[in-house]
Amino acid sequence: MVNVPRSGRTWVVLPVVLNVRITPVQGLRGTIAAPPDKSITHRAILFAAISDGPVRVGNTLDSDDTAATLGAIERCGVVVEGELGGELVIHGVGLRGLKPPPALDCLNAGTLMRLLTGILLGQTGDRIVLDGDDSLRGRPMLRIAAPLKAMGAEILTAPGGTPPLLVAPGLPLTAMAHRLPVASAQVKSCLLLAGLYAHGTTWVSEPAPSRDHTERMLEASGVVLLRQDDRVGVSGPVERLRLPDLTVPGDPSSAGVLIAAGALLADPEIRITGVNLNPSRMGLVRVAERMGAKVTIEPGDDMAGEPFGDIVIRRSGTLHATEVTGDEVPSLIDELPLVALLGVFAAGTTVVRGAGELRVKESDRVATVVAALRGLGAQIDEREDGFSVRGTGRLVGGEMSSDGDHRLAMLGALAGLVSYEGVRVQGFDAVNVSYPGFAQDLARLGAVAT
Repeated sequence: MVNVPRSGRTWVVLPVVLNVRITPVQGLRGTIAAPPDKSITHRAILFAAISDGPVRVGNTLDSDDTAATLGAIERCGVVVEGELGGELVIHGVGLRGLKPPPALDCLNAGTLMRLLTGILLGQTGDRIVLDGDDSLRGRPMLRIAAPLKAMGAEILTAPGGTPPLLVAPGLPLTAMAHRLPVASAQVKSCLLLAGLYAHGTTWVSEPAPSRDHTERMLEASGVVLLRQDDRVGVSGPVERLRLPDLTVPGDPSSAGVLIAAGALLADPEIRITGVNLNPSRMGLVRVAERMGAKVTIEPGDDMAGEPFGDIVIRRSGTLHATEVTGDEVPSLIDELPLVALLGVFAAGTTVVRGAGELRVKESDRVATVVAALRGLGAQIDEREDGFSVRGTGRLVGGEMSSDGDHRLAMLGALAGLVSYEGVRVQGFDAVNVSYPGFAQDLARLGAVAT
């Protein structure tokens, strides 16, 4: 999917299927500014919409997912000046001032659907249908619907607990303590946002820490967060929040493919500037260092509670296999396909465990990563909750499909760079979901795509 310019306030989205062949290279070098963080762009748009008064959000990500979020708040009556990819001025209507239409299309944006559901519960009006594309319609939503129903919300899902969702706003909510069976920043965020409107203290705990952008942005907006042992809470009902003006830092998940490229091909180095250095997103850096990559972190300043700076990555002589455990998975859930590729070129067998959540992403990323890399010549085996990769130091190349998954499309591009024959990626346009400038950035580093 690709965006074309807006006419008035209507987003026009046209389907495109793009097949690209990426040829092998001996080395990559240069400096790339990390694309704006998708997770923070989503949250900044949503928080600004329910903030008191206008909020300036700079360096926003222009992607299919973030376009869905911006379009959703505009359909809820929020006035927005500016364009994605630059600075937005979002005229917030307050915590309870959204005027949602009867139906909202979330396209492929799971973050939008889950977080907006928590916010819509605090609004007034008629029931709202939240729907999305075929991929989003396969994502599990009972994980938010069940705990929200326990708080008093009225939410219906399709059979099997998937979208579309039918949400009834304005019902009284009673705070509860929630223990999530699977660490999920989206589910945690949804429940905390619903807690802004509930009577009492809403607590959320997880089996392992997930990314904490929502907590940081709530605190930056003046909301008092409670912390006790492994849980975080918010006491409601909250009367107002005020998000300060902010600049979105670079996305560590999108930067992850450049980090992996550097570990395999840097000659002498790849520098990625302006990256979000939130510790909850640095899992791939830690794993790459453990495998023998040479990584230097150069911290900068904080913005709205988020640290950011530069990452410099250099190729090491030899990579070593590692094991990624369930406790580590939330900090690199989006980058685990890259760990599989690193494992191909690492001495020994690299194993990823406790990553069952990969099966309910935009695609079943366990099955699709294993099938794609095996088709390119890797010795990789599927596990129920992950995969194992035997390091052969060799990838033949060939052809693979993105299956409409942006992470798979980027994985295929990097696989082409380190293969013998190159890789043709079917559906390469999927990168537009999170990193529309990906091909251009690879070209700046010395890659060739046809």
